Amino acid sequence: MSLLRVPLLAVLVTVALCQYSDYDYEPVSMLGPSGPNCNRECECPILFPSAMYCDSRKLKSVPVVPTGIKYLYLQNNQIEEITAGVFDNVTAELRWLVLDNNQITNAKIAKGTIDKLTALEKLFFSYNNLTEPVIPPSKSLDELKIMDNKLSKFPSGLLNDKENLTSINLQHNQLTSDSLSGAFKGLKKLLSLDVSHNKLKKLPAGVPSSLEILYADYNDIDSVGAGYLNKLPALQYLRISHNKLADGGIPAGVFNVSSLVELDLSFNRLQSIPEINLHLEQLYLQANEINKIDMSSFCKFTDINTFSHLKHLRLDANNITHSNMPLESVMCLRQAQDIMFE
Repeated sequence: MSLLRVPLLAVLVTVALCQYSDYDYEPVSMLGPSGPNCNRECECPILFPSAMYCDSRKLKSVPVVPTGIKYLYLQNNQIEEITAGVFDNVTAELRWLVLDNNQITNAKIAKGTIDKLTALEKLFFSYNNLTEPVIPPSKSLDELKIMDNKLSKFPSGLLNDKENLTSINLQHNQLTSDSLSGAFKGLKKLLSLDVSHNKLKKLPAGVPSSLEILYADYNDIDSVGAGYLNKLPALQYLRISHNKLADGGIPAGVFNVSSLVELDLSFNRLQSIPEINLHLEQLYLQANEINKIDMSSFCKFTDINTFSHLKHLRLDANNITHSNMPLESVMCLRQAQDIMFE
């Protein structure tokens, strides 16, 4: 249950919840009139007085936030700057800060603003003009989204004390492998990392062993380091589609790890199917250059108890057809619900 919903349940108010840009968002019209303790440019519903709605109001700057506000919505404005003092009343109170879809640059964020928010749990800063991340001092931060900016660097050590951070989304930026080399140092609970649509040449280094989801689609990755996945024993979902992976960049057995449930290698340059673990359930290999099917990629041997758990296999847009499937696939891939060739 999200923090946003708790106050509503406490007063037995039933509202329809909807998703707005990856976070739960209650339309102001559903929450009653605004209370007196609110900035005049925004609304603070009486039924949810800890939230201040300033979204979609053509604001040019962040308004002063009054005492008692924990959830601040500023998305879909024309905000260019965050001036000093606007958060002085809530430095130890503000939990959610939503700044998506504005025009903010690093140069226009005054000292003593975000760098004073010691209780922030969620920071949404997507669709702006940041060239490097803005990180609050809060040790309670658990979700960070800085998508669709102009990030080209991520200074090492920024997240050192963020032991409660579980989700980071940095897709659609200009980050390189070198710029992320020390970015994730100190993290202990990170579960999800999305670095898709950047300029990485290899999978990010230094990610914590707690990671369960890693998305690195649409980069320039041409190899996977031997033993990379062995350092991530909890990893279940790995996506490296739309990259430059060829057979020479895939060390033997690199994907043969028991934790993986889904592996997406589609839209690369592979000519053969890499070795996978028997526990893998989803394998996406469409739009490569695969010209042969070797059952040893799926099963070294089969018997009544030993077989692949693969359920979905995509091989369409390669140089093979159904006729290339070996007879022993019936035993090895006995749990496959669909194998797609076209």
